[in-house]
Amino acid sequence: MKKPNHIRLTACLVTLMAAGAFVSPLNAADEKDSPMAEFMKAYHKAPKGTDPVSKRAQNGQATKEELKKLVEGYKMMAESKAPKGDAASWKEKTTVLLAAAKSLQKGEPGAEAKYKEAVNCKACHSEHKPD
Repeated sequence: MKKPNHIRLTACLVTLMAAGAFVSPLNAADEKDSPMAEFMKAYHKAPKGTDPVSKRAQNGQATKEELKKLVEGYKMMAESKAPKGDAASWKEKTTVLLAAAKSLQKGEPGAEAKYKEAVNCKACHSEHKPD
């Protein structure tokens, strides 16, 4: 005997809702383990008592390899979708940050000041960092 359509539809909806309950926490974990989050941890945070790469870059103390990795990380961010907030704002902030890091990498005059201005953690995080 065939089940009525409304029973099959209800069973499908219940299955989809149950699947969503498992996927949602996975997405939250993905955001914390994303390449962007890993980059931010590696280059914008440091163990207590040491300066992160981003701070050393502001002071002209980052190595060529560190500057190369900063440029790669900011390029990845600029090419990524905003994790939260306005896409145009994200594009603007990440493009400015990438340009400033490239300026550091090239050793251009005034690059440290340009980078220091572009690395405004609070401005970006308040608008774009996922909760």
